[in-house]
Amino acid sequence: MSKSAGAELPVLDPEAVVPCCPPLTAGELSVEDAERMAATFKALSDPVRLRLFSKVASHPGGEACVCDIQDVGVSQPTVSHHLKKLREAGLLTSERRGTWVYYQVTPSVVASMSAMLDLRPAAGSA
Repeated sequence: MSKSAGAELPVLDPEAVVPCCPPLTAGELSVEDAERMAATFKALSDPVRLRLFSKVASHPGGEACVCDIQDVGVSQPTVSHHLKKLREAGLLTSERRGTWVYYQVTPSVVASMSAMLDLRPAAGSA
């Protein structure tokens, strides 16, 4: 059971976030941008990680206690391993409160992924 106080987390305006990489339609990615974004997408390419990420992202209040999201069909040490990989990729942040760890999605990383995959033509181009 969650021991969360239900605090509201700030949500970044996606328009205010500067993506790390230009949209795919803007031109070829640099080697550095491709490596950075590949690591991010690779972290989400595992079904258990994607489920954990989804559980955190959809959890009320914008954060989730590990105790509320660990039911993904694998052992607790495996859940910890996958959450660590998501943190290392910058997709999640975490905060220890007593004996529990709470996770939040990193809005700027998700906005960067979204902006890179935006296939709409840039304003002013036809």
